[in-house]
Amino acid sequence: MKIKNKIKIKVNGKKVTFNKNDTVQNLIKELKIPLNKVAIELNKKILNKKKINKIKVNNNDNVEIVHFIGGGWWKKKISLKLEKKKLNSRLIVGTGKYKNMLECAKAIKISGADMVTVAVRRVNIFDKNKPLLMDYIDPKKTIYLPNTAGCFNSTDALRTLRLAREIGGWKLVKLEVLGDRKSLLPDMIETLKSTEVLTKEGFEVMVYCNDDPLMAKRLENAGATAIMPLAAPIGSGLGIQNKLNIQIIRKQTKLPLIIDAGIGTASDASIAMEIGCDGVLINTAIAKAKQPYQMAEAMKYAVIAGRKSFLSGRIKKNIFGNASSPKKGLI
Repeated sequence: MKIKNKIKIKVNGKKVTFNKNDTVQNLIKELKIPLNKVAIELNKKILNKKKINKIKVNNNDNVEIVHFIGGGWWKKKISLKLEKKKLNSRLIVGTGKYKNMLECAKAIKISGADMVTVAVRRVNIFDKNKPLLMDYIDPKKTIYLPNTAGCFNSTDALRTLRLAREIGGWKLVKLEVLGDRKSLLPDMIETLKSTEVLTKEGFEVMVYCNDDPLMAKRLENAGATAIMPLAAPIGSGLGIQNKLNIQIIRKQTKLPLIIDAGIGTASDASIAMEIGCDGVLINTAIAKAKQPYQMAEAMKYAVIAGRKSFLSGRIKKNIFGNASSPKKGLI
C-alpha cells in the first residue's frame, strides 16, 4: 500500500522516492534544504518560491535545486560605481579554487573586496553537512556577483542567470560564455546574443569578453553594464597580453572597464589600473598562491597603487636621459 502512494522522481540527477500528490515545498522540507538560499527548477521551468506550496510533483518529474558556490551598500567614500552598487574597493575577488570556505572567506576579507563572483551549482542533497557559501560570506555585507562559469552556449548561460535571480533577486550578473574547453576563451557570438536577451529581461550585465575593441563597442551598444576583457586565458597567470587593445577600449567606452582573467601577480593588477581600467577581477592568482592571504593583501595594495599612478599622470617616455639634478652650481 505504501509503494502505491510513492512516486519516483529525479532530484539533481539522482533518483529518489517521494510521496504521491505531494508538493515541491514538502520535497524541500524533506530534503532539509534552506529555501532562502536556493532556486528550484521543475522540468526546466524555474519556480516562484512563493507558490511552491501549491505545485505538485508527479511521477518521473525532474527537479533541479541550485545554490551559489565559490563564485551591500557602503557609506564611505565611493571609488567605483556599478549601476546602483557603490564599491570602496576596485578589486573584485572570485570564490573558487580555495582549499576550503574558511580560507576563501578570510582571503576575501584581507583583500578588502566589496564584491565577489559566485557560481550556480546543484545542491548536494545527500550531504546535509556540506557547507554553503552563504554561511561564510554574508550577501548582506558582501555583494554577490553571480556568473555563468562553465557555460558554453547562450541557452545554458541564460538559464543559469535566471536561476541566480530566483535565489535572491540578483540582477547584477557576470556573463561569460566560453567557446573552447582548453583555452577557455569567450565565444563572442553567443556572448553578444546572451547580452541582448538579458538586458531586455532587466538584468545588469557585466560581460567577460576578448580584448577586441570592436566587439567591446557592440556589447556596450547591446546594453552591457560593464566591459570585462581578459588579460589572458582564465587561470593562466600570464598578465596583460594586449595592452594596446585594452587602452583602445578604455578610450572608446564610458562603461566601467574591468580586467577579468589572466592576472598572475600584483604587478599585473597594478599595470591594469595604470592604463586606466576601473577595476580588476582576480581568483586563481590569490586562491592558488603559496600564501593566499599575503597575495590577497598584495593585490589590494597593487590595485590602489595602480589607480593612484593613473590619476597622478605619468611622465612622458623619452629614449634619451634627462638629468634630475640642476647644472647650475656644478663644481
